Amino acid sequence: MHNKIFLHPCFARSNFGRIHLPVAPRCNIQCNYCSRGVTLEHRPGAYKRVLKPNVAVELAKRFMEKHPYITVIGVAGPGDPLYNRETFETFELIRNWKIMKCLCTNGLLLPENVYKLRDLGLDFITITINCIDAEIGAKIYSYVKYNGEMFDGTDGAEILIQNQLKGLKIASKFMIVKVNTVLIPGINDEHIVEVAKKIRNYAYIQNIIPLIPQYKFSDVEKPSKEMLRDVRDQCSKYVKQMYHCAMCRADSAGRLDERKTLI
Repeated sequence: MHNKIFLHPCFARSNFGRIHLPVAPRCNIQCNYCSRGVTLEHRPGAYKRVLKPNVAVELAKRFMEKHPYITVIGVAGPGDPLYNRETFETFELIRNWKIMKCLCTNGLLLPENVYKLRDLGLDFITITINCIDAEIGAKIYSYVKYNGEMFDGTDGAEILIQNQLKGLKIASKFMIVKVNTVLIPGINDEHIVEVAKKIRNYAYIQNIIPLIPQYKFSDVEKPSKEMLRDVRDQCSKYVKQMYHCAMCRADSAGRLDERKTLI
């Protein structure tokens, strides 16, 4: 399985490309750094428009005909893929395609969907885990919507963290896992090494992403290069670190350095 790693541009530096299908608009948590919307900015949560699964798949087919270096198709939003039935409809449409499949999730619904993802042929999964301490999580997440109820504070954070870690452990048995962690100065900068220790036996790689100051964290200063390097250095003792993240949009397509979009 790990031979596939070198064909996925996000898991290993390569000349290959990926396609993100923007079919999942809804989200079941609210991160205080997240601002989803129609924009030309090159960042997570950005997109030109949400597509129906059949439209997204047709566009992907055309893109791949023009760009034969595409090796991976995934769903990364703009909401949480597992909270949108369209995600599963999309993977069903491409189930038999001879291409690797990938998904990025906050992990809240991962335990109940992980075997379904396996059966749909997913090779890779990325889980965003920003903390393993509910007190810190209460500062990062405004709310968590789970089983038809709304939870905030440490209650919501605890549910999210428990499900993330449970889903991580199961997924690692048959998928290659990347963990994204947003570095938020003054919130989790001194805690991320604990995340690295916790995921070390399950994640192939950790991607520490510097905060983009926006939404409720618009007044939080972006982490310095020195802080980012220091946190990565600390975490590298426990889990492999990613250094080439392109902060992809929900509709990114092509090589990481091309900044193309599917639409």
